[in-house]
Amino acid sequence: MMKNPVLICDFDGTITENDNIIAIMKKFAPPEWVPLKDGVLSQEISIKEGVGSMFALLPSSQKQEITDFILRDAKIREGFADFVAYTKEAGIPLYIVSGGMDFFVKPILKDLIPEEHIYCNIADFTGSQIHIDWPHECDDQCTNECGCCKPSIVRRIAPGHEIIVIGDSVTDLEAARLADLVIARDLLLGKSEELGLNYKPFQTFYDVIGHVKEVVE
Repeated sequence: MMKNPVLICDFDGTITENDNIIAIMKKFAPPEWVPLKDGVLSQEISIKEGVGSMFALLPSSQKQEITDFILRDAKIREGFADFVAYTKEAGIPLYIVSGGMDFFVKPILKDLIPEEHIYCNIADFTGSQIHIDWPHECDDQCTNECGCCKPSIVRRIAPGHEIIVIGDSVTDLEAARLADLVIARDLLLGKSEELGLNYKPFQTFYDVIGHVKEVVE
């Protein structure tokens, strides 16, 4: 049983049913975004380079249109609000660590997660094209050019804790390698199996609650 766990939860494709960056690109970006996305998913291009280049394809003048679209389009995965309530009741710290952007991550999580428990990237709309700022870059133990470096954040905020990582994609993989338990779906599920990580599958956050209860109660 875990005595001192911390929950590290991804956002895009995990808390939300779809990947919001992909949704934005499908709706607004020219075709050049596709090879950038494929390069990130195959790990041939760093997350920082790929995501930064994808957003640079979009004019800042579309800020309101993009924001309105994604706040309307994003759907929270079933059970998330109950999961948040469970973590509070159980006294388990929950951090959202996301490669997503502040202009949609924070509004969607408002009233659910305190802002100081949200780590994400920042979209700068002051230039002609959208520029991404990376306030949570890799520490000296990571050379992957993650952008929002999930393992670096884990090392910083959870020393001495048992780590539970919840995620869905290759962008969660390096944090998952540090975890005592990975709760995974989609690409991260396959990678966790391939690497022999301690993992459980999930579809809804009711599944997540069940897996967490198994190791903490």
